[in-house]
Amino acid sequence: MRALTSVERPAQRLVCFPHSGGTAAVYRAWSSAMPAEVELLAVQYPGHADRIAEAPATSAAEMGTRVAAELLRMAPARCALFGHSLGALVAYETARALRDSGSPAHRLFVSGAAAPWLAGGGTTHRLGDEELWSTVADLGGIGPEIADEPELRDLLLPVLRSDIALHETYRPMPDAQPLHCPVRGYYNTEDPLVDADRVAAWATVSDGEFSTRPWPGGHFRLLSEPTELVTDIVAALAGSDVRR
Repeated sequence: MRALTSVERPAQRLVCFPHSGGTAAVYRAWSSAMPAEVELLAVQYPGHADRIAEAPATSAAEMGTRVAAELLRMAPARCALFGHSLGALVAYETARALRDSGSPAHRLFVSGAAAPWLAGGGTTHRLGDEELWSTVADLGGIGPEIADEPELRDLLLPVLRSDIALHETYRPMPDAQPLHCPVRGYYNTEDPLVDADRVAAWATVSDGEFSTRPWPGGHFRLLSEPTELVTDIVAALAGSDVRR
């Protein structure tokens, strides 16, 4: 976990989970939009960035359990979880672990991801190096400043492949009990990976309120241009969800 804001006694925490190949730094730009009482945290997956020497996690459930344990060691505060793509599944698994520990998440925000029982499948992780790299670059998941750098590609490809494999082989617990928090789903109307119906299916993961919010753009638009998304999340945390 990486703290992206410094709040001595936070009333709320917003914990953000990166996409496949992403790092905690993806969410650094969000810090300036956080209210004074909200602590912004981002998860650094094992095998990524400053944890590159560690073995990658073997499942979203494993990562969720680890993140929940770390959160439970912190001083109490209302906790909201946000995840994009793979991060949405890890956020969901974290919410499940927190609920089972008796300290449930206050809200769950999911972005660019199908509901858990629709999320698995796919063979992208089996592609050759060049094809896998270009596939992710075409989606906007690799910045142009590094897309054509062979040394960076060779460094990042193993963890990227591992993350995509984790996503494509994901299977939720068949007997998973519903969460009890509000869930809000975000998606982009030109995203080739996720459509409105697959996001709407998140409604059944919780018996709390469910809502969705679409925006134009592709799979990574909400992260490359996050202003509207962050505004929406902050409004929800304040109890005044922005709806259209």
